Amino acid sequence: AAESLSKHEGWLYLDDLTTLSDGPGHVALAERLSKHEGYLELSGLMSISDAVAESLSKHKGDRLHLDGLTSLSDAAAESLSKHEGDLYLDGLTSLSDAAAESFSKLEGDLHLDSLTKLSDAASESLSKHKHALHFKTLTSLSETAAESLSRHQGELWLGTITRSMLDGLTNLSNAAAA
Repeated sequence: AAESLSKHEGWLYLDDLTTLSDGPGHVALAERLSKHEGYLELSGLMSISDAVAESLSKHKGDRLHLDGLTSLSDAAAESLSKHEGDLYLDGLTSLSDAAAESFSKLEGDLHLDSLTKLSDAASESLSKHKHALHFKTLTSLSETAAESLSRHQGELWLGTITRSMLDGLTNLSNAAAA
């Protein structure tokens, strides 16, 4: 079934799929789904193994949505950073410095819309990312983190655009704003 679905042209929503573990059947399923050339949405997944992340990193489509993940191992982040398209991890509530370093190499937009804070080291790493960065719920940035992100060359989304690109931030010093 996964082999047949992978041939579907267009957006493939499999949000009811909630588990892909390390079992050989699940890794094989992820491998087959990675052959899909359209947008692939697996936002029902609450967690993935490192082996599944490695398989999904080979996804051939422009977008990979894994918005149900709330955490990610550094090894899984390293694998997913090899995806050649936009990566949606809008459920992640934290990001390790090592994961940020890996994602700085991603060849596509990176969506991390549930993060409320970034460490200085993570901000420095992500500032090197060459595509758009999306952070809709950041509520705090240190002066050092803001300085790092100011060097980012791609689009930088820090909240909803209304009066300011900084909507959503609740703590930003004058020095950081400068």
